[in-house]
Amino acid sequence: MEFLCRKKKNVRTAVSLTLVFATLLMLQKLITVDTNVKGIKVDVKRKWCGPTCKSIKAVENSSNVNALAPVGKPLPRKWDVNKIKCHENSTIKSQAWFRRLGPRFHEFVLHRHCRYYPMLLNHPEKCSGDVDVLVVVKSVIEEHDRREAVRQTWGKEQEIQGLKIKTLFLLGTPATGKDARNLQALVQYEDRTYGDILQWDFMDTFYNLTLKEVNFLRWFNIYCSGVPFVFKGDDDVFVHTKNLVELIGFRVEENRVENLIVGDTILEAKPIRNRQSKYFIPKELYDKRYPPYLGGGGFLMSSQVAHKLFVVSESVELYPIDDVFLGMCLQKLKIVPELHLGFRTFGIIKRKVTPLNREPCFFRNLIVVHKLVPQELLQMWTLVQNEDLSCARQVVI
Repeated sequence: MEFLCRKKKNVRTAVSLTLVFATLLMLQKLITVDTNVKGIKVDVKRKWCGPTCKSIKAVENSSNVNALAPVGKPLPRKWDVNKIKCHENSTIKSQAWFRRLGPRFHEFVLHRHCRYYPMLLNHPEKCSGDVDVLVVVKSVIEEHDRREAVRQTWGKEQEIQGLKIKTLFLLGTPATGKDARNLQALVQYEDRTYGDILQWDFMDTFYNLTLKEVNFLRWFNIYCSGVPFVFKGDDDVFVHTKNLVELIGFRVEENRVENLIVGDTILEAKPIRNRQSKYFIPKELYDKRYPPYLGGGGFLMSSQVAHKLFVVSESVELYPIDDVFLGMCLQKLKIVPELHLGFRTFGIIKRKVTPLNREPCFFRNLIVVHKLVPQELLQMWTLVQNEDLSCARQVVI
């Protein structure tokens, strides 16, 4: 019996390793890591927007900054929400479905109609000039260490293969029970130092992550119509920026930019009914399968998709889970997000604790990996950037 148990364990280990190496072989077809393509340099600035390029560049060079706004609802020249004008919708308190909701959803539902908020910190200059990729990172005020680690690694503003990259962090205000005054003073000092924080005047809570999505989409469409690509990620992920840029180059070469939104696509997911989970959703809020959506740890999209998402998002009711909300918007646009094995928002080996999730040779061949604490991110970045790192020779099949 002991022999059989050992044999079973060895078989499971062998199967796991086989799956890992099979995945790596598949990645050779999906991301640019082979030495034969290292020298490829695509004129992204010329090709990114295809036949619409002329009209977008005309907007960029003219005074008519509203040309990309939704019909009948022109965008302002700058952020024009100066004070909070939204109050709770108290009429729904008497409805039976609302009374059945748990207390944690009351605040969200009562203010679900509130969409845009005043800005406390703004940097429209980030999109001025020749910017090719805007890296946008969701964070909260107290996670200064995470932001610092991102700035020193994958969020560093730089130029890679001719593409200029700029970085911004998205913040709200401190949640209830936190030292709001001191935290706000600290983040203002941080912003004076780095000049890379967008902050809105709504509370930074899990259910308000959707507010970050819609407020950023509006901000991007006001200030950044000429930026070809957006990468959105969390502050606890690893991003191999060179592989990300090479992916952009391939999608441009393949003329697959107009509806480009790519990452770790989740299909056929159902709302979680476990009340202990932070992703719990009661049937009163949603009672069917989710549309395809991207794991929010990190994904890439073109500015055309960012514009379409902004337009359609204004007619989609806000939802407590931001990743699913974007999936609902994509569904309305009839755009299916592209699945790419280089995006691992649940770890390299999905939902398992294993040393393979910290193997630098895997990180070198991927684009996004979730999740790492700041010290792990700094260490992994150093290892992956080390040219002396010895990995098995890669074979393209």
